[in-house]
Amino acid sequence: MAASQPATDVASGSAPTQPPPARRFELQHPCGTSEILGSYTGSGRVAGKIAVVTGGSQSIGKTIVEMLALEGASVYFCSLCEAEGDAVAAAINEQLGLERAFHTRVDVSEREALAGWINSVGEKEGRVDILVPNAAAFVFGTIDEVDDDDWDKVLGVNVKGYANCVKLTVPWMRKAGAGSVVMTASVSSHIAQPAFVPYNTSKGAILQMSRCLAMDLGPENIRVNAVCPGTIDTPATAKHATKLGVSKAELVEKTVEAHFLKRLGSTKDCAQATLFLASDESSFITGTHLMVDGGYTAH
Repeated sequence: MAASQPATDVASGSAPTQPPPARRFELQHPCGTSEILGSYTGSGRVAGKIAVVTGGSQSIGKTIVEMLALEGASVYFCSLCEAEGDAVAAAINEQLGLERAFHTRVDVSEREALAGWINSVGEKEGRVDILVPNAAAFVFGTIDEVDDDDWDKVLGVNVKGYANCVKLTVPWMRKAGAGSVVMTASVSSHIAQPAFVPYNTSKGAILQMSRCLAMDLGPENIRVNAVCPGTIDTPATAKHATKLGVSKAELVEKTVEAHFLKRLGSTKDCAQATLFLASDESSFITGTHLMVDGGYTAH
């Protein structure tokens, strides 16, 4: 009788990895303080996966990196701050007791550097299973206020940077036989906001890009989706308040009035949505977006 062959996971195209036993971890605060965001129990939902994340040293990206690593993935992430990113990786690896988070300083608007980094991950691991283009340029203003440099910055990071991430990663996903791309979009992809012209333009482009990519890459079992955070408690919230000429507390009080759930979102809320779309749990979901906005856009 022939020896039995290992079962293959239809969604991922590879032999399933036995998840590790559930463990409880602490999530770091997204603003880089010593405060703990909260606890999290990892159960191996992306065990054995190779993940690439941009903009992973703070805010939403930081919690995404943590959660993917705590759920069993090897996470390669980049940011513009070498010391900050290295500290995030070190803290994750210390909790896990092994190396599962790896940081590199990369500007995603510089294609050559981005290509070198992504290809180094692919060459080391032989494949990439998960891509999270998350790095963002926060450029605000009216059409009269912004100039060519502003447009070059916001489109170079938020649109061209995302497109190049996918273009450079897809060949390594093809080697895996499948893949999941989860783009960080925004409620700003859907609504108009005062003096947000460049930012909202870029986030709207990300949403449409994700749909087109899902159509093109679906036949190769590569899924593409987007997460659309609303008002999340991050450093960007304080920047938004400053732009509006109010305090963060005043902005929060006014904002939560329009939420069905009367609070701000957390980076953990966003990371859990990203984790779901990155994992095989969402294997028949592509070309769509998941709102993480407390009901704000459901009015």
